[in-house]
Amino acid sequence: MDILFWIIIGLAFAISFVALIYPILPGVLFLAAGFIIYGFAFSFEPFTPFFIIVQVLLFISLFVIDYVGNAYAVKKKGGSKAALWGSTIGLIAGPFVIPVAGILIGPFIGAVLAELLFQKKGLKAAVSIGIGTVLAFVGTTLIKVLTQAIMIGYFYFQVL
Repeated sequence: MDILFWIIIGLAFAISFVALIYPILPGVLFLAAGFIIYGFAFSFEPFTPFFIIVQVLLFISLFVIDYVGNAYAVKKKGGSKAALWGSTIGLIAGPFVIPVAGILIGPFIGAVLAELLFQKKGLKAAVSIGIGTVLAFVGTTLIKVLTQAIMIGYFYFQVL
């Protein structure tokens, strides 16, 4: 039975990484689910107050990284809130419309279309903003991969 629980925990952690590519999946919840499943299946004893504080701060940082990174890049490129919304919609829809490549093409197209349609910006400015959103997504995703790996590594360090 222990092996089954470890497989479920491993799957929850793996899905949290898949959610970085398919953001419609609640990746942070799967990460937390892995911790909680361990607690119920084995013990919550390894989850010291320090462990919980560190994990909560890292959970919060995952959300902040997402929002601040994208907002900063769009603003730096001269984009509007419409570009933020467009890139977010593109990020969610892109992987389903164009598997794999849609994760980069979706936010780009969403931001460009939003700037062209709602802000009446020129094509050159809209494309620049679209490129900024893609670069922000790639950068924040890399930071989130590292953050999640640290969280999971710390979890295993604590429980094994």
